[in-house]
Amino acid sequence: MAKQCMLQREAKRQKLVKKYSKKREEILAGLKTSKSLTEIFEGQKKLQRLPVNSSSIRLTNRCWKTGRGRGFYRDFGLSRHVLREMAHDCLLPGVFKASW
Repeated sequence: MAKQCMLQREAKRQKLVKKYSKKREEILAGLKTSKSLTEIFEGQKKLQRLPVNSSSIRLTNRCWKTGRGRGFYRDFGLSRHVLREMAHDCLLPGVFKASW
């Protein structure tokens, strides 16, 4: 199980991303349409004033059962450990252990 502080930090990041997404999109759209160098610099300053954790790049996928951040399978939303346990217990439809 992941530490509670890590899970809370991730929840805080998700909230910040949601809060600042429109503002970030507007600034980035302004940057793409800017013609002069000064407009680009002003847009970059506006971006830098936003919280660092408001960027969607900072989000990490976590297992919904254990909160583990590594070994994450997107198809199931599980980490590799939990995926293996659930597959052995026949709790995942269409997943079975390979044998040849």
